[in-house]
Amino acid sequence: MTTPKRAVLRLRRLLLTLVTLVFAATATACTSTDDRPRVVVTTNILGDITQEIVGDEAETVVLMKPNADPHSFGLSAVQAAELERADLVVHNGLGLEENVLRHVDAAREAGVAAFEVGKAVDPLTFRLHADGGPEEEAGQPDPHFWTDPDRVRKAAALIAEQVVEHVDGVDEKAVRDNAARYDEQLADLTTWMEESFDRIPEEKRALVTNHHVFGYLAKRFGFRVIGAVIPSGTTLASPSSSDLRSLTEAMREAGVRTVFADSSQTKRLAEVLRTELGGGVRVVELYSESLTEKGKGAGTYLQMMRANTTAMTDGLAGN
Repeated sequence: MTTPKRAVLRLRRLLLTLVTLVFAATATACTSTDDRPRVVVTTNILGDITQEIVGDEAETVVLMKPNADPHSFGLSAVQAAELERADLVVHNGLGLEENVLRHVDAAREAGVAAFEVGKAVDPLTFRLHADGGPEEEAGQPDPHFWTDPDRVRKAAALIAEQVVEHVDGVDEKAVRDNAARYDEQLADLTTWMEESFDRIPEEKRALVTNHHVFGYLAKRFGFRVIGAVIPSGTTLASPSSSDLRSLTEAMREAGVRTVFADSSQTKRLAEVLRTELGGGVRVVELYSESLTEKGKGAGTYLQMMRANTTAMTDGLAGN
């Protein structure tokens, strides 16, 4: 039964649909104008996870395009309107979507239910690494929880609860069945990752990345984070010459010769280390913060994690 609050939100969504149609005449966006229940998701990683749970029970609108950077992507006027037309907004939070959070806050103030996933999955905090950073962020929550599939299992279960509670018209049994099926796939992923990483000797389980993004994976699977080219949890920061010098010293001490860089970002900074260390450093691409287009290597969360595990296992074997 639709509550008075939900009826008001439905009316608001219909009115905003008219506004969206005006904007859509001159702009291109991933929007829909039907009156189905709607779940709007900020990042494409969470979008894929949410779609697995929602299935055909509601429309899932993902704001972040494939291969985008969650730290820097912004919204068009049409996309911003999507947030206030939602029955539920699902966002990563913990500062990840730096240019989008104000729009999420505006939707919440307008009465739309919003779920901050990162805060609900026992987030880790950034800590100082061998390269000295991220000093300014030490003690702050790390938003990159999805690199730990066990936390994604918890996130998926919580998203299912939010959908059942806030999205009118969905079949609760169908949503819960979807969540149970996806949970099995995530459990299989965790087992496969454990078996894959078991092939890496403990002394070689050392990570250097483009920026600090794999803290959750490191904790879950027993890796040491030596440092990052950008000594920060965001790609919007930049390294100084002293940062690079500290990192190269840490890499020499640890005997690390592989740097993992996000496939959607420039590898220029990572390649600088080749010069600093006198050659012999390999730069291996990972999909760390964004899915790709379908069929391009990491079209789903499960594909992304399997591709990364294979790349990390192969890359560290050469250290």
